[in-house]
Amino acid sequence: MQKLFTFLFFILLAGFVKAQPYSVVIKGGHVIDPKNNINGIMDVAINEGKIVQVAKNIDAKGATQVVDAKGLYVTPGLIDIHTHVFFGTNLDQTYSNGPNALPPDAFTFRNGVTTIVDAGCSGWRDFETFKKQTIDLSQTRVLALLNIVGSGMRGGTFEQNLNDMDAQKTAEMAKKYPEQVVGVKLAHFNGYDWTPTDRAVEAGKLANVPVMIDFGGSTPTLSLEDLFLKRLRPGDIFTHCFGQLKTREAIVDVNTNKVKPFVWEAQKQGRLFDVGYGGISFAFSQAIPAIKSGFLPNTISTDIHTGSMNNAMKDMLNVMSKFMAMGMDLPAVIKASTWNPAQAIKRPELGSLSVGSEADVAILSLHEGKFEVRDTGMFGFFDYTGYKIEGKQKLGCEMTIRKGKIVYDLNGIANPVIVTQRPRS
Repeated sequence: MQKLFTFLFFILLAGFVKAQPYSVVIKGGHVIDPKNNINGIMDVAINEGKIVQVAKNIDAKGATQVVDAKGLYVTPGLIDIHTHVFFGTNLDQTYSNGPNALPPDAFTFRNGVTTIVDAGCSGWRDFETFKKQTIDLSQTRVLALLNIVGSGMRGGTFEQNLNDMDAQKTAEMAKKYPEQVVGVKLAHFNGYDWTPTDRAVEAGKLANVPVMIDFGGSTPTLSLEDLFLKRLRPGDIFTHCFGQLKTREAIVDVNTNKVKPFVWEAQKQGRLFDVGYGGISFAFSQAIPAIKSGFLPNTISTDIHTGSMNNAMKDMLNVMSKFMAMGMDLPAVIKASTWNPAQAIKRPELGSLSVGSEADVAILSLHEGKFEVRDTGMFGFFDYTGYKIEGKQKLGCEMTIRKGKIVYDLNGIANPVIVTQRPRS
């Protein structure tokens, strides 16, 4: 009798598990999850804000919403580790509580981006203001790199003030908010001086976080070989890696069109190379020969702000599409936009579709260059110099899911469509 009861119990349990309701089931999409080595047609089930199953032919009966993803790519929510979102009304403060930065939710979800990192808009003096008015109020997950300058990116003389580059106070603020602060940033300093770099790295060591370096500029230029091999640590990040400006040394030798030997060595040793596209910090003259030689960026990011978004950069998907046009395959581009950045900022719980992880998901379309009016059948991509290349594919965003809830649905592929509104404050 006991065996019969046990048998019936497991039969009932199996039926319960099979009939388990889900909040969202994504059906028939091509799942690309680099962390878990998934690259094929799969279903994804979500419940209570978490990924609960990734498998073939998940029973969607009883699900609150079912998403038809046939012909689309299902990926972890994209992570952009170089953005500027400390927007505000102080008109003389550029990116620090000023007009050059952007409100996150206005551009993220429509691009499949669920996590962003503000790259140095705030420093230890004003981070708590940034947290209160942007991080805490955004649906997008907003993390931060603290500027080594205490006043952040206020522009002008503020960012040249060595006396405001305090490694100890920067580290203290980073350690006070470990959930939000993922690193230290140096940016925009002009001058032949290693002091800003050294203080940023010191702050990174004290807080045990990576450092992102943006060489502002100097004449003569500061040595990248010294930066990579003598000053930065494995795990530190060099952003704007494909920039070509007179006041910054480039990673590709402009005379030979070859990646410099010490750059290969630096990446081999664990220094990370981030795109950080920006307004004038990306040139095809650097990126094309690098990609062709096999030197790929560790992370793809936008450096999005009011200037870059309406120029050559545009948005995350446009930048990703450019790298596909230059020769990176789709899985590599997805990895550089999801799992790689999650590791770079030491947030391994992000950037994947692992069961149990928070359900941040992007559903992407891949448009083919087939036109009836234009006979080229190609998409045009250009950089700030006006140099143009053409590609046959371009990514678009069909849906974004954040914390298990659909926050962007371009064409109503969820059934039923449920329109939610954020409550007014």
